[in-house]
Amino acid sequence: MNLPDPSQNFEADPVRAAMAVAVLAITSLAETRDSDTGNHVMRIQHYVNALAQRLVGHPRFAATLTQEYIGELFRSAPLYDMGTVGIPDRILLKPSRLTSAEFEIMKTHTTLARDAIAYAEKTLGFAAVRMQIVKELVYSHQEKWDGTGYPQALSGDQIPLSARLLAIADVYDALISDRVYKAGVPHDQAVVTIFQGRASHFDPDMVDAFIEIQDEFAAIAKRFADTDEDMQKKIEYMANAIAEEAEL
Repeated sequence: MNLPDPSQNFEADPVRAAMAVAVLAITSLAETRDSDTGNHVMRIQHYVNALAQRLVGHPRFAATLTQEYIGELFRSAPLYDMGTVGIPDRILLKPSRLTSAEFEIMKTHTTLARDAIAYAEKTLGFAAVRMQIVKELVYSHQEKWDGTGYPQALSGDQIPLSARLLAIADVYDALISDRVYKAGVPHDQAVVTIFQGRASHFDPDMVDAFIEIQDEFAAIAKRFADTDEDMQKKIEYMANAIAEEAEL
């Protein structure tokens, strides 16, 4: 089944266009504070879309993976890590391994994002139904199939479908991407790592679909690859942030 391009013509829906701009603007601001570049968001969106398209018609997912759902997922994906804006630089930008105490603080990025959305809804007196996928992504993208993730230690189908799709996309991109403090691994090595997480970290049927379309993931990574200029900006930002932290 061929789905329409999720980056569809926004001229026909100016409200949706405005929301898309707002989402990407918020995401870009959030990403100035971590080791990801702006292209990371574009890659995540397209990985998730490709994986969802592959699973359309699958008996476990067909009822949920409608064209409308996948479009909403594509538009919502950039906000999945928005909670990191509430994590201190000394932890978010730390190049070495986090201590157990620091990791506990890092884990709160999921609840910070959930609470921010809940606060906005309460303040406005309006439950944003169209934000449901965003809520799922920000709160559950660190859950694992075997129940060892956080913040709720959900397992299996308890984890929202959107978050299960995002988990594979996020880990793949983290593996292949160069960061200020590490070099990315080759595509083939990343594929092996994802496969090793089948039925432990990731939904097994989603991993099987990922293996089948791994070339699409590689093509997306190439299409939205980071540039030397992107990395230089990150290096400069992180150096300045660490210097400022040391002076405090």
